[in-house]
Amino acid sequence: MKLKIGYQELIAHAMQEIETVPLNQAQDFLGDANTVFVDIRDVRELEREGMIPNALHAPRGMLEFWVDPDSPYYKPIFGEGKRLILYCASAWRSALATQTLQKMGVPGVSHLEGGFVAWKKANLPTVEKPGKPHLT
Repeated sequence: MKLKIGYQELIAHAMQEIETVPLNQAQDFLGDANTVFVDIRDVRELEREGMIPNALHAPRGMLEFWVDPDSPYYKPIFGEGKRLILYCASAWRSALATQTLQKMGVPGVSHLEGGFVAWKKANLPTVEKPGKPHLT
């Protein structure tokens, strides 16, 4: 089966339309109260690999629903006007997700150069995925 457009072309198109934050610049945003790192990886990836400190986990499959104020799944953090830096493992999913959020009209959205793999390779800070709160 021949597709009209493959994943590599989709990613290449997205990369032309979105802002990519270089690792060294992204590190400077770590302590910025007006920046939210958004981890769109599957929960199993977070459990296995860890995540960027204070990142918000927003699974790729729910992202559009969490961002849209008209959705029953809306998360208010997405409406606070903060810079959003999306990331996944290798920056493929985050490139496509960033492009989608831009098309939806989300301001200040970008993605992390090289994804979490590049972040870890650069020895930048990581933390374990926080566990679920225990009910007592």
